[in-house]
Amino acid sequence: MKRNDWCLKDGEYHLTVLGVVARPDKTFLITKRVMTKAWAPGWWEVSGGAAQAGEASRDAVLREVKEETGLDASEAEGGYLFTYKRENPGEGDNYFVDVYRFVMDVEDKDLKLQTEETDGYMFATLEQIRAFAAEGKFLHYDSIKKVFEF
Repeated sequence: MKRNDWCLKDGEYHLTVLGVVARPDKTFLITKRVMTKAWAPGWWEVSGGAAQAGEASRDAVLREVKEETGLDASEAEGGYLFTYKRENPGEGDNYFVDVYRFVMDVEDKDLKLQTEETDGYMFATLEQIRAFAAEGKFLHYDSIKKVFEF
C-alpha cells in the first residue's frame, strides 16, 4: 500500500515502530514536532513511523531512528520491549506498534535532526516526560510509558 493512501478494512493492520533512545544516565531523547504538522504540532515524541512493505520491525525502527535523529542504534544495548495494538473501527487505520528502547551514549554533537519533522529536542528525565504528558503534549505516552522505566 502507498503511504497515507490506505483504507484498511476492520481486522486489517499496518505495522508501526517506535524507538526510544535512552542514555545510561536514564535521560531520553525526545523531539518536538514542527508546527506545520497537521496532527499534534508542537507536541513531544520519540522516533518512529510506519514499516515499509516487506521490512522487518527491527530494520524499520533502526531506519526511523537514523532518519529522524542521525543516530545508528544497531549496536546499542537493548532492543524490542513490547507491542501494542490500536484499532479505529470504521476509520481504516488500525495498527500494531512495536516499541524498542536503545541505550547508548549520545551527545548533542551526535544528532542530525530531520528539520522537516522536528523543531528541537531535549534529553528529558522521566519526570519531564510525565509533565509533558500531563499537559497533553506527549504523543503515545499512555501506551508506551513503561518504556521509560528501567
